[in-house]
Amino acid sequence: MQLQVNGQSVEVDADPAMPLLWALRDLLDLTGTKYGCGVGACGACTVQLDGRPARSCLTPVSSAVGKRVTTIEGLGSALRPHALQSAWIAEQVPQCGYCQSGMLMAAAALLERKPRPTDADIDEAITNLCRCGTYQRVRAAIKRAAGAKA
Repeated sequence: MQLQVNGQSVEVDADPAMPLLWALRDLLDLTGTKYGCGVGACGACTVQLDGRPARSCLTPVSSAVGKRVTTIEGLGSALRPHALQSAWIAEQVPQCGYCQSGMLMAAAALLERKPRPTDADIDEAITNLCRCGTYQRVRAAIKRAAGAKA
């Protein structure tokens, strides 16, 4: 199957029903996307499909064909971080960090859709679970990034 991942066309030899998460991690060595619960509840595996957040543990790789897949590796770089990545650091969001890649991908999709999100917008869009409870810092980082995008 031909996929568009982080702006690159890649070929994956996988069962069409294989979860996208495993194709990314095991076949493409993009390990920034994390396995959390395997049932789509925690959001650690969140990537973007055509700019919309998707739980990759539930998404068959075949449903990503013809769509733009963006993982945390495609969000920004060390030399050119995404505004959210800079805000995440400034607001000291991560503790254990396990949920952060999925949280960042959901937040990036939110800011693309709503450049100036309200608290209610953030609550609706960020359904990812954080066992460290950094939700208030996540909210502050999203707002900081929204201000940086102005």
